[in-house]
Amino acid sequence: MSEVTSVKKKVLRTAFAVCCMISVLFLSISQSMTAYAASGLEAVVLNFYSKTVKIGDECYLLALTTNGKKPSFSSSDSKIASVNTYGKITAKKAGTVKITAKIKNGEASCTVTVQKTKIQLSAKEISLENGQSARLKVNSSTGHPVTFKTSKKSIAEVDENGVITAKKPGTATITATVDKISASCRVTVKKPTVSLSKRSVSLYRNRKVRLTVKSTSNSAPKWKSNKKSVATIEQNGVVTAVKNGSAVITVTVDGVSKSCEVTVKKPVVKFAESEIIMARGETRKVNVTVSSGNKPVFSSSNTSIASVDEQGNISANDAGKAYIYAKEDGVKSRMQVIVK
Repeated sequence: MSEVTSVKKKVLRTAFAVCCMISVLFLSISQSMTAYAASGLEAVVLNFYSKTVKIGDECYLLALTTNGKKPSFSSSDSKIASVNTYGKITAKKAGTVKITAKIKNGEASCTVTVQKTKIQLSAKEISLENGQSARLKVNSSTGHPVTFKTSKKSIAEVDENGVITAKKPGTATITATVDKISASCRVTVKKPTVSLSKRSVSLYRNRKVRLTVKSTSNSAPKWKSNKKSVATIEQNGVVTAVKNGSAVITVTVDGVSKSCEVTVKKPVVKFAESEIIMARGETRKVNVTVSSGNKPVFSSSNTSIASVDEQGNISANDAGKAYIYAKEDGVKSRMQVIVK
């Protein structure tokens, strides 16, 4: 005997047994109906008298009557489970109801228990850096669609798939709801760690230096100078010295700040000679050094005797004495010119 033939025989035997059981059941019901009919009483026989279902489930309550008429169906609480004229039961929310099939002089009831939906979240607490995302997974006993909601969109958002996106430091509650039953997850958006490439820097006027910031957050850093007249800062971290003095450059990421003190140094302005003698009509180039490397601004105390141009060229105009000044970032030095 082949294996296939053996399986076929087992299937046939099982099917025969089921048919026999159904036949006995209907024979019993038929005999009961006959007995009721013989006694002049009317009765309703149901296919089940108690049932446990989940929210959203549907099932049919079948009813046989001794008078052969179609019964009317009703629910003791249609908000928990409703029933239509054909005995179709629809589970709506957790609770217990009685579904009754009724004819004129007889009725029968079935107790239907609608189970409370159970929800299980993949996490009860989630910790994120700003800009990071994580998915909150939900398992429910009914498998019905899930809706998500956040208590604070400014801190953490959540989409229809349960993907949480951190927006700024703080805490928010993400709620998942299935069949009006909810479960929550607490989301903490952490304050980032922030570090600055320099804590102090010294430079001369017009010089630039770039500060770099490292942060665990994906947020863009925000830069600020407390004295723009001394040093300015661009949003790419480039500091420009404006004039001598000190200023504090601050970078802030998600409320966490770090600072760098910027000192704009006073330059040293020095003439090679403290005094020179020139003949009237003579021109001479001034020799001056500036530690900042910046070009000084030249001026004369008496241009009728000796004048000076932007390049530092002195012209002796008339006999007498005059001072030639070189100025850079508020620092001034002088040299005497004697014209004969």
